[in-house]
Amino acid sequence: MARELHYSSKKSGASTSSIAPRLLISLLCLASLLLCFSLFRNDVASPSLTYSAAPEKINGNCNHSDGRWIYDHSVRSPPRYDQTCKEIFKGWNCIAGNKSNAIDILKWRWKPYGCNLAPFEPLQFLENFRDTNIGFVGDSLNRNMFVSLFCTLKQFSAEVKKWRPVGADRGFTFVKYNLTIAYHRTNLLARYGRWSASSSGGMLESLGYKEGYRIDVDLPDGTWAEAPSFHDILVFNTGHWWWAPSKFDPVKSPMLFFEKGVPVTPPIAPDAGLDKVLTHMVSYVQKIARPNAILFFRTQSPRHFEGGDWDQGGSCPRLQPLVPQEVEQFFSVEKNGTNVETRLVNQHLEKALRGSNFKILDITHLSEFRADAHPSTAGGKRHDDCMHWCLPGLTDTWNDLFIAHLNGIKLRN
Repeated sequence: MARELHYSSKKSGASTSSIAPRLLISLLCLASLLLCFSLFRNDVASPSLTYSAAPEKINGNCNHSDGRWIYDHSVRSPPRYDQTCKEIFKGWNCIAGNKSNAIDILKWRWKPYGCNLAPFEPLQFLENFRDTNIGFVGDSLNRNMFVSLFCTLKQFSAEVKKWRPVGADRGFTFVKYNLTIAYHRTNLLARYGRWSASSSGGMLESLGYKEGYRIDVDLPDGTWAEAPSFHDILVFNTGHWWWAPSKFDPVKSPMLFFEKGVPVTPPIAPDAGLDKVLTHMVSYVQKIARPNAILFFRTQSPRHFEGGDWDQGGSCPRLQPLVPQEVEQFFSVEKNGTNVETRLVNQHLEKALRGSNFKILDITHLSEFRADAHPSTAGGKRHDDCMHWCLPGLTDTWNDLFIAHLNGIKLRN
């Protein structure tokens, strides 16, 4: 035993030198294993695409708005509808407009963590929602969503009659199913129009205002005022026009808010005006909506201008979705992201909808990644369109989420 100990002691220097490379090799192997494991984890649930939003339970415990985009080579071809759908606004028809990644856009699939968001089944939807009226109320981004739904359904039910409910910009009835879908255009939800100073003077004139836009915070825009009494399902949105200095210049053409027919004084900023409008409009809808109506408010659709806004040479040249770090650069409120109004609008929506009958259709974060899915230069405008979405494209996923909500509600009822 003593010999063995002596031998060990004698060889200790050599033993230490031989252990060092073994230890290095072991560490390298361990690092390789960890790297493989992390790559596997990225495939299963990539931490680079996580989002810590307040979870909303849909179909059990799954939050369909929290997930990641996966490039799926097996995406069915042809898509659920194509560029021949006549309702697609020319500037959004990226396939016909020869956008270089127009087909690639369709191969990205949204994968929520812990569950799946499958494309909705049009025939099943038509059957399940016979004798139903669905209204989209809002700006052109809600029209983007409306067109996506129409083109999808038309592939499976070609007998369509043009018919517009009161005030609607456009509408269609799928005759076999007596299912009507319509789009009511409104920029601010509230009634608004040009305002000029009166020669007889008034409160605003005494404060030095000569012209601007009058927004009646407690009066709905006439284009949709009767929609809640007609539609069984409503999807509202607003937001883009509230942060539009090119339209509502704070000096040359400011927003001037009126309540009960008189000016709100002292004058308030647009974000405070938005709060007032949302409060009044949510209350108005709940009062006149049809019994058992299903009410949704869609969250803000993100823009992806880089290098300036739409009128400052901004562009959206990306051909693939953003990575999470880039998403935060664009949209972080804390970091004053370049398109920060997206999340700011959502803060106002969340506050106004709290305690109401409205359900939130949260499409914001899944859309924040998709800087690749705008018409960009293919929109046919003098500037890049980095606000609307290519069709077919991202708003198809919005409708998958919308109908997952509806199916969940129907199942619970």
